[in-house]
Amino acid sequence: MKKVAIIGAGISGLFIANLFIRNKKYQVKIFEKNSLINTKEGYGIQLSVNSIKLLNKIQFDKLENDEKFNPDKINFYSVKDATKICDLDITNFNTENCKYTTLKRSSLINFLKKDLEKVIKFDHSISKIDQQDQIIKITFKNSEIYECDYLIISDGVFSKSKNLISKNQIEPQFNNTLAIRGIIPSSSNMADKKNISLFLGSNFHYVVYPVSPNGELNFIAVMKYKLSADEQKDYSLFNNNNFINKILEKVPNVSKEFFDNIEDLKIYPVFVSHDFFKVKNNNIHLIGDAFFAFPPSFAQGASQSIEGAYELFENLENNTDSSFFKNRVDKTKMVNSRSKLNLFAFHLSNPLTKFLRNIFLKRLVKNKKFLESYLGKIYRN
Repeated sequence: MKKVAIIGAGISGLFIANLFIRNKKYQVKIFEKNSLINTKEGYGIQLSVNSIKLLNKIQFDKLENDEKFNPDKINFYSVKDATKICDLDITNFNTENCKYTTLKRSSLINFLKKDLEKVIKFDHSISKIDQQDQIIKITFKNSEIYECDYLIISDGVFSKSKNLISKNQIEPQFNNTLAIRGIIPSSSNMADKKNISLFLGSNFHYVVYPVSPNGELNFIAVMKYKLSADEQKDYSLFNNNNFINKILEKVPNVSKEFFDNIEDLKIYPVFVSHDFFKVKNNNIHLIGDAFFAFPPSFAQGASQSIEGAYELFENLENNTDSSFFKNRVDKTKMVNSRSKLNLFAFHLSNPLTKFLRNIFLKRLVKNKKFLESYLGKIYRN
């Protein structure tokens, strides 16, 4: 029996653990630095059909329908005057059992952890990783030592485990944007409760989408904003009401009343990966944001975490783990390039370039060949 250690109880770590516990060849432990998994926040995530197909392997299709939603379209609007530009029918990528899905992140986490209570060890912050032949020895801050055959690192964009094995060679970079997140209650009549609404503005865009059939909505905005090196490290800044109000005042063409209707509003800097780190030991692997963190402009973060975790599991099962890194890099580069292109297109400021963008958008969302190339290659794994 192979012993598997997973560092981090996020989406990718929990998902791959679900795959391992269904196979008697493995003994799995998840080590989480926090004392619990936060399932209180109701922020949303989007899951395209590539990840739904994989989640269904662990019975995601049995999750109660009142906890998830299947939008039909992405409607594009102008932030300036809220006029509709065009719409994209995302049901074209659905199958009967795998549909584009939106839900609360907490709902997905609760689903993923329900069979894992016995394998998660909380309050375990890693301090050292020793690589001795085929055995990997992990030392934690509480002096506990755990030996395993495989180490899977999934502790997020600021992965301490990755820093330990890379000696801080590759660290995430601030990409000069801030994310603004919140929840719009079901009692509000502020937005379409059946579809994804994407509003494009100058150096700013925001997305509103349903996270359940009861009409509750998720709000996520991305704003171009420069921070000094000190500000990037000052996490207390993003809980400061004066700073938050300063940021909200810079939001173009969105009223104060709009933000007054948003609950649990939070602002945080967006950090992304700029390169890949290949671990020399073939029994140590990175997945999720520890492998690569994307700009939040293609809604593929969670889906790629799930997809990458499944690819790694399949490669370990078939003893072809040497191909995992190359294949994941190829797919990640494809997703990352589209994320960057989306961010650029969503944030255009010049009236002429915005006018031309809107013309192209109207044509491209109806062009099946383009959509199959741009989205189909990502959504169909």
